[in-house]
Amino acid sequence: MTTAHVLVVEDEPKIAALLSDYLHRDHYAVSLLDSGRPVMDRVRADPPNLILLDIMLPDMDGMRLCREIRQISAVPIIMLTARIEEADRLRGFELGADDYVCKPFSPREVMARVRALLRRAGQEPIPPSMHTQDALGLHLEPACHRAMFNGLELTLTPVEFRLLQQFHDQPNTVLSRENLLDGLYDDHRVVTARTVDSHIKNLRRKLQAAVPGHRLIQAVYGVGYCFKPPQTG
Repeated sequence: MTTAHVLVVEDEPKIAALLSDYLHRDHYAVSLLDSGRPVMDRVRADPPNLILLDIMLPDMDGMRLCREIRQISAVPIIMLTARIEEADRLRGFELGADDYVCKPFSPREVMARVRALLRRAGQEPIPPSMHTQDALGLHLEPACHRAMFNGLELTLTPVEFRLLQQFHDQPNTVLSRENLLDGLYDDHRVVTARTVDSHIKNLRRKLQAAVPGHRLIQAVYGVGYCFKPPQTG
């Protein structure tokens, strides 16, 4: 299945960038618009699989835009808004919105809603990390939590496996503890950033057995961790 395309219509740059980062991390294609007027032309020219739509846009009302989109498309729409009144939410649903997220929101909750809507629409993509892979010396099978490195099978906990997946998907990239935490727990439990350190310690020990003499996961002081596979130094 091809990568799903999400259109983000949000005029606050920090929120748009945050949503874009999380969507890209889950392997979605992302388009960004900071106003409402170009949306209809974009939906016609390059139909997205889902729209994250801010209600309070600078040039037009998001509710009106939702109604106009519904006249030409059944694309799933998640409304983003600071309005918390029940009447506003009900109006959004009546105009054709599929879901409603109030600001400030948890990006992980938004991503869970995105996945749920796309799955319901039969458009949820299978990201690269869900396939068996052979790259950087790693062979990953997420369906059964099986990992092999340089021909040696690693005995990993579910959290260690997800941690290794994140490093595999972004080698030679410094990842903060907060970014790593976002991908570790399916239930979005609240834990401290230092929780990553103990998991890193255990994962390092297991990788060391497969590649003696190499420190594959390196700490970057004050920032986070970086995975440096032997093939790329």
